[in-house]
Amino acid sequence: MAASTPDLPPLLGQARPFLDLLEAVSKVAPLDRPVLVIGERGTGKELIAARLHFLSARWDRPMVKLNAAALPETLLESELFGHEAGAFTGAVRRRAGRFELADTGSLFLDEIASTTLAVQERLLRVVEYGAFERLGGSATVQVDVRLIGATNLDLPSEAAGGRFRDDLLDRLAFDVLTVPPLRARPDDVPLLADHFGRAMAHDLGWTDFRGFGADALQALVAHPWPGNVRELKNVVERAVYRAPRADRAIAEVQFDPFASPYRPGSRRSAAPAALHAPMPAQAPGALPDLTQAPRDFRAASAAYERALLERALARNRHQQRATAADLGLSYDQLRHQLRKHRLLPASAP
Repeated sequence: MAASTPDLPPLLGQARPFLDLLEAVSKVAPLDRPVLVIGERGTGKELIAARLHFLSARWDRPMVKLNAAALPETLLESELFGHEAGAFTGAVRRRAGRFELADTGSLFLDEIASTTLAVQERLLRVVEYGAFERLGGSATVQVDVRLIGATNLDLPSEAAGGRFRDDLLDRLAFDVLTVPPLRARPDDVPLLADHFGRAMAHDLGWTDFRGFGADALQALVAHPWPGNVRELKNVVERAVYRAPRADRAIAEVQFDPFASPYRPGSRRSAAPAALHAPMPAQAPGALPDLTQAPRDFRAASAAYERALLERALARNRHQQRATAADLGLSYDQLRHQLRKHRLLPASAP
C-alpha cells in the first residue's frame, strides 16, 4: 500500500502497525487541533506531519517547518516570533517569524523537546490564544496556526524531570501519534528495499532492477535498523551502486560504511594483513566472542563497548536519558561514549 501527499515521497508500508498509524493520521488530520508526532530518528516524522497538513482543511495554505534543535535560544525565538528593527545587533529591519509565515496554515516544529522553558512559555501562549509579540516589540500579533510538534524523546518523562512544561504538554497532546520503528514492521523491509533499490537503479541509468538475492534480503530483514527507514535507504542505495553487475540480483549489503581494517584509530591499519586479518562483521548489538584471544585488544575492547551501547539504546528505544540511567552513566557521559563510537546522528553536535 502506498499513501502519498502532494509533492512528497510516498509513505510505503503494509504492516499492521504502519496501517494503524495511517488510520490514526486520517482521523485526526481534519481536526483543527495541535498534534504531537513521536518516534525514533529516521522513522519519517516529517512525512507524517506533512500528511496531517495535506489531509486537513489547511491543505492549500502554507506548511512551514523549523528544526528547534538547530538554533540557539535567541535565534530560535527570532525565527519563531520574528523581530522588530533594532531588537538586537544586526536587526536592521522588521522580520516576520515562522508563526506569521504559517498564518492560516500549519507549523511543523521538529525537535520540540530541545526548546528552552522560556521558549516553551511563549509557545504556550501562541497555542492557547494565537497571540505573541515580536522580539523588541510590544504590539500583539494574532495568527491562526496549527502546530505540529515532533520529537524522539519521551515528553512525559521530560516534563517529570522539569525539562518540558507540563501545561504546554497538556495543550499539545490533544493527540499523540507514535511512529513505529522499522524493527516493529519487518514485513515492510522488502517492500521499502525494493522501492529504494529501483529508485537508485533509475538514477544510475539501469534499464532493469533484479532486486535482492535471498541471503541479502534475509540480512536486511534481520537487521535491527537503529536508524530506521533513513538508514535502510542508505544501505540499499549503497548496495545498488556498488553492485558489480546491473543484470543480477544484489548479493551483498554493507550496514556499516565505516567498517574497514584501515579505519582511523585502529592499530590494524599499520599491521600486515596476514597477521591481523579483519574481525568478522557482527550485527549491531552483537557481543564479540570472548572465548577467543583478540588479535587487537583495543579494537576488541571498542567493539565490546559499542555492542553494549547499541543493546542499551535498542532496549530503551533510543531514548538517551533512559539509556544513560540504564547503564549507570550521566547524560553527558553517555553522549561522550556515543560520540566516541560514532553512534550519534550525523546532525548531532
